Amino acid sequence: MNTHAFDTSTQSRTTASLHPASTWWLTTLDRMERSTVADPAIRVLQRGIRSLPLGEVRALLRGRPMGHPVHPLLVQVPIGCWLSAAVLDIVPGGGHAPTTLTAVGLAGVAPAAVAGWADWADLPPEQARVGLAHAVSNVAAVAFYAASLTARLRHHPTKGKLWSLGGLAAVAVSGALGGHVAYRQAVGANPAA
Repeated sequence: MNTHAFDTSTQSRTTASLHPASTWWLTTLDRMERSTVADPAIRVLQRGIRSLPLGEVRALLRGRPMGHPVHPLLVQVPIGCWLSAAVLDIVPGGGHAPTTLTAVGLAGVAPAAVAGWADWADLPPEQARVGLAHAVSNVAAVAFYAASLTARLRHHPTKGKLWSLGGLAAVAVSGALGGHVAYRQAVGANPAA
């Protein structure tokens, strides 16, 4: 069964009852899945990642011992730290905790990214296209949070907070893209879902 055709017909029935912003988002994702502009780069990157001599580490990165991908578990560290830092930025008396949380979140990015790339390397084209946009959003988030940490360490807390808000927005977009990839994977595995 062509899962894309299934999803498109399901999407058109579902989007009729959605808020216009949701309809716009789903339409944008559908266009992203169909666009072949980045395919040459995607193929090169996927081949390169699959060719890395990782041995059993690849299975561990993909979460095979647990029976599900490890990437969604690992992203909880940066997301949780950064969301907590945002909350502490708002409440009085947060002190140095937001700076520490921002730094710990940045430290947690590497394991999550490595696991994510290991998963992404085996995705079919439609998912890989959205997955690449997910990765680009993550790079933007990391850049925002690195700028936030730098500002905080240089005793510019207001700038640090503003950079952090930009990072949180990028994380939200990235999470929505990553969620779509995961949903598409689940539907592709079970079209009746």
